[in-house]
Amino acid sequence: MMTLKVNGRDHRIDADPDTPLLYVLREDLKLNAAKFGCGLGQCGSCTVIVDGKAVLSCVTPLLLLEGKQVTTLEGLGSIEAPSPIQRAFIEEQAAQCGYCIPGMMMQAQALLQRNLRPSDEQIRAALEPNLCRCGTHMRILRAVHRAAALMQTADASTAQGSAQ
Repeated sequence: MMTLKVNGRDHRIDADPDTPLLYVLREDLKLNAAKFGCGLGQCGSCTVIVDGKAVLSCVTPLLLLEGKQVTTLEGLGSIEAPSPIQRAFIEEQAAQCGYCIPGMMMQAQALLQRNLRPSDEQIRAALEPNLCRCGTHMRILRAVHRAAALMQTADASTAQGSAQ
């Protein structure tokens, strides 16, 4: 039995320590945004954020996560109140089949948490582990830039409000 902190909440998990995080997220916690793509850490469909870093949950065993914060796409926002990255992907219509998009969004979120002004090359490098066959790459790139702008605006508003 271990405690796993996911999306800000503690969950008691009774699973083998070698169990991949993806299985616990989908089967035990019913968080289905992270997808099972290849099971080998080669496609990025299962990407989540662990302590601010993009991680492939299909190859990350539970034993490495004790005391760490796991964030899934469900933890970023909701249908009623989407996060900037979710909103940007919707507005840019960056999803086609949608299978890879949760992983792309989480990889982009991790990048934007480190760098709110990424270049096209930095975005491409960050998203390189994520495979997509649909051909929406240019819309995905625009969505990441849009999310960065939304996050910059939110940061500026927060800073301005605290200065008053």
